[in-house]
Amino acid sequence: MTARHAAALQAFADHFGKDFSTNLTTRQQHAHTQTWLTNQPADGVLLAHNKQMLIDAVKLAANYQCPIIPFGIGSSLEGHVNAPLGGVCIDLSTMNQVLEIHAEDLAVTVQPGVTREALNQTLRHTGLFFPIDPGANATLGGMTSTRASGTNAVRYGTMKDVILNLEVITATGEVIKTASRAKKSAAGYDLTRLFIGAEGTLGLISELTVKVFGRPEVVAGGVCAFPSVNAACLAVIQTIQYGIPVARIELLDELQVKACNNYSKLTMPEQPTLFVEFHGSALGVAEQADTFAEIAKEHGADTFNWSSDESQLSQLWKARHQAYFAVQSLRPDCKPCATDACVPISRLADCVAETRADIEATGLIAPIVGHVGDGNFHVSLLIDVNNPHEIEKAESFMARLSERAIKMGGTCTGEHGIGQGKQKYLSAELGENTVEVMRLIKRALDPHNIMNPGKIFSL
Repeated sequence: MTARHAAALQAFADHFGKDFSTNLTTRQQHAHTQTWLTNQPADGVLLAHNKQMLIDAVKLAANYQCPIIPFGIGSSLEGHVNAPLGGVCIDLSTMNQVLEIHAEDLAVTVQPGVTREALNQTLRHTGLFFPIDPGANATLGGMTSTRASGTNAVRYGTMKDVILNLEVITATGEVIKTASRAKKSAAGYDLTRLFIGAEGTLGLISELTVKVFGRPEVVAGGVCAFPSVNAACLAVIQTIQYGIPVARIELLDELQVKACNNYSKLTMPEQPTLFVEFHGSALGVAEQADTFAEIAKEHGADTFNWSSDESQLSQLWKARHQAYFAVQSLRPDCKPCATDACVPISRLADCVAETRADIEATGLIAPIVGHVGDGNFHVSLLIDVNNPHEIEKAESFMARLSERAIKMGGTCTGEHGIGQGKQKYLSAELGENTVEVMRLIKRALDPHNIMNPGKIFSL
């Protein structure tokens, strides 16, 4: 720790008192990762309760040129909350108030620590809901910073599609707003999109205004088993190309189905399976389900049985959301390390097929699950993180997966973000000139590199 950082810690302790901690366990809890990346804790953790605390914290950090690492609930996967250069972690989880509900405008303003489940609980009496569902009960500030999406993205879009306005504290402690509550604007640069997906490297989000949607009259869904992963992917491609407005369409390969059966006590056939959900009127949902059933049958699927029973649907999607934890049952002594890729929908079947062949050739245990309506899928690698040989195999596989997706016109990450773990693929995907433009923006907005340094790219 440098003398400057030590002085910054003392200044934080003097200013914030009991809300600031240098306890090692607390620091390590605020820097955990979900892969073999090393836990790199900050030098201190500040529990922020309001906007003024954020402003004061940023100004103190700027004065001492001390790094700041924002923390929501810690569900990120690529080392976003690590502190490779030390500094102060700012925990935003207690800034969890829903500030304004504009029901007539289908918009809500919240603090960054509000979780998606808490927001939807608050909205229940209004007939509205927030659709972005990455699986984990993440905070909206964190979801914005990583440009999250999830199971509903095929119909409702990702975080970039539902953010109307952000209030951001810049690296100098100034408060700016990026837009208004209007559904569209042609006023100047689109600063809202600049901060979405920036992973906390350009500023701290202190408030956000998001779009919400009316709850559908009918929600119905079901599962459908296929003879092969390729057949399931082809059914997804045809469903999307036909313009069927599915709300969710999720792929689980046979190994993932086995894991879900073990963990969630289900009895699904251990075959590649699609979880599908439809939103709309009773007539519209029935029409969508029947059309999907015909497509599925063309690709050799079992009979598609669907239901609008809320308890059945809840059990179904609970099992899907617990897929990450279910994977561990396949190799209990190991840790699942998740990675993702996303390709244009026309290349989905090719990419998944090549990825499965790669997994088998490498000898890894690695189920596939995905938000395939967007061409996005995840691979959960079950490896011994204390075994360098297994880590090497997994890293090589991840590199090939990223290269494969990029060559197919896709991306090395559909929703996990770059963080620390995927920096090596960014230039290959976008080009070094593009990454250099990102560096120029970073230097302009954060000249002392205090905002979550070491993420996305190196300076």
